[in-house]
Amino acid sequence: MNSAQILVLLLVVVVIVAAGSIALARRKRRSQQLRERFGPEYDRVVSSEGDVRKGERVLEFRQKHREKLNIRSLSPNDRASYMLRWNEVQARFVDDPRGAVTLADSLVTDVMQSRGYPIADFEQRAADVSVDHPLVVDNYRAAHDIALRQGRGQATTEDLRKAMVHYRSLFEQLLGENELRRKEA
Repeated sequence: MNSAQILVLLLVVVVIVAAGSIALARRKRRSQQLRERFGPEYDRVVSSEGDVRKGERVLEFRQKHREKLNIRSLSPNDRASYMLRWNEVQARFVDDPRGAVTLADSLVTDVMQSRGYPIADFEQRAADVSVDHPLVVDNYRAAHDIALRQGRGQATTEDLRKAMVHYRSLFEQLLGENELRRKEA
C-alpha cells in the first residue's frame, strides 16, 4: 500500500468512528430526553418491553399520538364545578367508601374527556396521560386496579382509601391546580 491508500483508509476509519460516535451521542441524548420527560414511566415501559429500544419506541409513539390530540385547559367555571364534585365525592367516602371510589373513577374520566383525552380504553387513557402527567400515571393505574378489585369484592377499606388518594393526585393534575398555584406564586 502506498501512502495515498493508507491516508484514504485512515480517513475512512476516522469517518466511520465519527459517525458511530455521533449516532451513539444522539441515542444517549434521546434516551435522556425520554427519561426526563416520562420519569418513572420510562423505567416501567422499558422494563415491560424488556428492551430499551422497544420501550423508547413505545414512548415516542405515545408522544406522537398525544401531539395529534386536542388537549385543552379547563375553563375556570369547569374547574370550579369539578372541584365541587370532587369535594362531594371525598365527603361521601366516610359513609360509602365503595361508592366514593366508583364516583372518583367516573369523575376523573369526565375531567379527562372534558380536557380532550380519548376515554374509550383504559390502557390508552393511561398511555395518553403518561405523556402529560408521567409522575401520577402510576397512581392512576393503582387506583383503577383497586376500583376493579372493589368491583369483585376484593378491596379493603384501606385499599379504597389509597385509591382515593391516587385519584386525587391525578385529579389535581388534570384540573391544573399545580399550574394555577405556580401562576399565583
